[in-house]
Amino acid sequence: MPRTCHALEVTDTKWDFCPNLAAAYIMTVVFALATFTHAVQAFRYRKPYCWTIAMSGLLQTLAYLFRILSIKNPASLGLYAAWFVLILIAPIWTNAFVYMILGRMVWNFSKTGKLLGLSAWRVGQLFVILDVIAAVVQIYGAATASDANARLHTYMAGIALQQFFIYTSVGLLGNALLLLYCLYFAVILISARIIFRLIEYSGGLNSSIPRHEAYQYCLDSLLMLIASCVFNIVHPGRVMPGKQGDLPNKAERKLHEITPEACGDRILLSNQVNENA
Repeated sequence: MPRTCHALEVTDTKWDFCPNLAAAYIMTVVFALATFTHAVQAFRYRKPYCWTIAMSGLLQTLAYLFRILSIKNPASLGLYAAWFVLILIAPIWTNAFVYMILGRMVWNFSKTGKLLGLSAWRVGQLFVILDVIAAVVQIYGAATASDANARLHTYMAGIALQQFFIYTSVGLLGNALLLLYCLYFAVILISARIIFRLIEYSGGLNSSIPRHEAYQYCLDSLLMLIASCVFNIVHPGRVMPGKQGDLPNKAERKLHEITPEACGDRILLSNQVNENA
């Protein structure tokens, strides 16, 4: 008996191929586990910025939950749109987490506390702001992609901007090598995912790539899952522990008169590690 597909049999279905329900369940579970682990680690190491990567995992989990619901209710535009938009924007929080780690590594492991002429506390802020700008462009392009191919180019412009900002941020440092290598590895995974999305939509909405979900699983979701799990294994809270591993806030900088010029006189976390070794 030929295999039937509920997602294609329903009138007014939003699917133009038969999605794999089991694969969606698997991705929901593994993203949920990675997200839960990040939440526990953020609490354990008392690193509030680590909730950013947990948010990325939560959005990925929700994306696949909505995908499951959409497969079971294929005529629902709302369910289809929810997973479609979430799967595109969830990695933005992973990008932001990379920038936050970058700023803290500049503060903890560089002698000047500066990167590209920017103080450590400005590095993360700047690239997160740039990432948000790229994200707004992506969200607008994704939300309006069904209107015309011209709108799809907006989404492509957004991820191209994101790729530019990522490559601008990665030249630094030579200490805390394990975390640094993880940072570079995550950047490679994020970049591969962005390149895939650019190729996917370069052919417009009628491209054959979106009709083969294996591409999405292997070149998008799996890459983001690996990037998330890498920071589960090598958690920045272990490499930059305690209060001394955090960036000083504005009040603390003012209280202790911390300026970019004064950063060279501080005790680096890397020096403390070496002295204790």
